[in-house]
Amino acid sequence: MNTRTLGPHGPEVSAIGLGCMGMSAFYGDADDEESTRTIIRALDLGCNFLDTSDMYGPHTNEELVGRAIAGRRDEVFLATKFGIRMEEGRRSIDGSPDYVRRACHGSLDRLKTDHIDLYYQHRVDPNTPIEETVGAMAELVADGKVRFIGLSEAGAETIRRAHAVHPITAVQTEYSLWTRDVEADILPTLQELGIGLVAYSPLGRGFLSGRFSSPDELDEGDFRRAGPRFTGDNLQQNLRLAERVKELAHEKGVTPGQLALAWVLHRWEHIVPIPGTKHVSYLEENVAAADIELNEDEVQRIAEAVPSAAGARYDEMGMRSVNL
Repeated sequence: MNTRTLGPHGPEVSAIGLGCMGMSAFYGDADDEESTRTIIRALDLGCNFLDTSDMYGPHTNEELVGRAIAGRRDEVFLATKFGIRMEEGRRSIDGSPDYVRRACHGSLDRLKTDHIDLYYQHRVDPNTPIEETVGAMAELVADGKVRFIGLSEAGAETIRRAHAVHPITAVQTEYSLWTRDVEADILPTLQELGIGLVAYSPLGRGFLSGRFSSPDELDEGDFRRAGPRFTGDNLQQNLRLAERVKELAHEKGVTPGQLALAWVLHRWEHIVPIPGTKHVSYLEENVAAADIELNEDEVQRIAEAVPSAAGARYDEMGMRSVNL
């Protein structure tokens, strides 16, 4: 499989990674056996960048990933996150140095490994200076427990402040044909500082792939059923966007999902999309997108044909901790 670096001087990883969140949380019923097969197939295909978090489950996704990669740890570039605490059904953000250390040790235990390749702060804690959080993460690097550190959903100013304390290898945020907020400030900042971008939900939470057209087609426990982009007038507008992706993909001779992934890959050579799936067939389709070539005219044409989605990325509660 094609590879690329996270930032001009960052680690080399597969050009497309695997987001593991949906295997254990937010996207309906879990199937650990199929999810495990999907992870193993990813490694067989050379897709070595696995992304998880301690809050997926919570905790169960790290345990799943740890079991799946047992005996193959040296083949994996393993990323996980800390900072979103889920206790008694309540969500809070914690970036305090003491919690950073405790969270890391917990993730190491669940993943059954002695180090994490890329350790992200999942959301920025508005009550803890980013310098203190990153300082604690830097200590984990010095101790050999973490190789590289990253941020998730951080704003440009926060990224700069964090990078001044310790080199930030990657920033993870949502980026796709229908979510382009990062192009205004965040992507230019990353390009200036030499930080890679890990693009989550590069398929518009599966919508751009054409795999569903109504929230009624989703499992009862799937959070997208109530998402702002999947209901009401927003849904009707976004269905038209998905249809345009389908038409352009047909012209190119690829699937809609593959076209959407190829577009993200061609936006910058240091972007690594991490589409999530718990099915081997979808994984194989996604990975094949790394071989699709788009010229500059095609990239621009696709961008103009498929504008950003109607509706917010998250509901009000979810947006409170985004891009601080």
